[in-house]
Formats: sequence, C-alpha cells, structure tokens
Amino acid sequence: FGGNVGVGGTLSVTGTSTLTGNIISPITLAGTTPTLTIGDAGAEDAKIVFDGNAQDYHIGLDDSADTLVIGKGSALGTTTSMSFDANGIINKPLQPSFSVYGADQSYSSNTPTVVEFPSEEFDINNDFNTTTDRFVAPVDGRYLFTGAIQYSATGSAHINFFKNGGSVTDGYLDFKDAGASSSSRIFNLSANDYIQLILYHSASGTTSGQRTRMSGFLIG
Repeated sequence: FGGNVGVGGTLSVTGTSTLTGNIISPITLAGTTPTLTIGDAGAEDAKIVFDGNAQDYHIGLDDSADTLVIGKGSALGTTTSMSFDANGIINKPLQPSFSVYGADQSYSSNTPTVVEFPSEEFDINNDFNTTTDRFVAPVDGRYLFTGAIQYSATGSAHINFFKNGGSVTDGYLDFKDAGASSSSRIFNLSANDYIQLILYHSASGTTSGQRTRMSGFLIG
C-alpha cells in the first residue's frame, strides 16, 4: 500500500505486503476489544521485526518450542535475550553471570590479599578475568555477589568484597581461627566497575582452593 491508508471493519492481509507513505501514524486499534492477531494457528513461527539503523530486534513465537522470544537481529531464535515458555518460566540466556573457584593459596599476615580464582565453572558473557581475579561489570546495574572460603590459620580473619580496589567496610564477614565462611552483597555498579574478593587476617595462613568460591550475576 502507498499513500494514505484508512481501514474500517476487518482487514485481512495475506502474502507479502509493504506499507509506505503516511499510514495514519500512529496506528490505533479501537473498539470494545481491539485485537491484533499474527498467524493463523498453523505450525509456523511468527514474529515482529524492528528494523533499526545499526541494529535490528525481534519479538516472536518459536512454534517448535512453544516459547515467546525477544532477541537481537531479524532471524527468530538466533540471539535470544529472553524467552517465556508455556508454564510462564522466563529464561535469560545472555544475562551476565559467573561461578569461579580458587587454587590453594597462602596469605601473609595483616595484608589484604586478593583471592585467586584461576578456574571457572561458567562465565556467561566472559566478564570474569581469571588473570586479574576480578569481575568487570558490562553494563550499569545491580549485581549480587557471593563469596565462600575455607581458611586454615590461627587468629582472626575476614573476607571482603573490594569495589574498584577500595574496601567495602559493610560487606565483610569475620571468622576466627580455622573455619569456613561465606558472605554476600548487592552492589550498584556502573559499566567497567570491578569487584574482587579479599582476605585479611592477623596471622599467616592458607586456603583450600576447591573450597574457595565466588559467584555473581546481574539482577536488574
């Protein structure tokens, strides 16, 4: 269609149609129960594509999986950011999240030391750097972090989350002598802020790598 288009009653479109010109923008669906139906109950995918200048996005029905998906690009299901299944369960396959664990490590007394995490269980989006032992936020948002450690030494100690190299004094957990402890905290981070787990204690000691863990994910 081209030019000005006005439709009253029921409009059915089959095949491929292109609307150009002044299509009474914005389009309003009026009436007692206004409804826009895409598809005809056939076993096929259906989608809406947003054709952007630099990037396209889509919302569509993946009929073979019976899921509603939202994703990047014009091809349904290729880069899915969010999916809703028939039970209402929401999955975010690209949501930043990670789980890492440590190696056996020694610590000097009275010295804040970064806990090393050379091994990953998973790292969606590759935001945890196992060389610098830090998670780097890919976008602004609120992130939940947990840390757990098994410590062997005499004297007092605590684990703490460091944001951008500075101590967060209200985010630590103390424990005495040998033992295992965990801590968690929500951070409001800007893109490129980073988080590390720090151990500080009053006597030299060691940690057990397989029982030293850190995890986190973007919650909103």
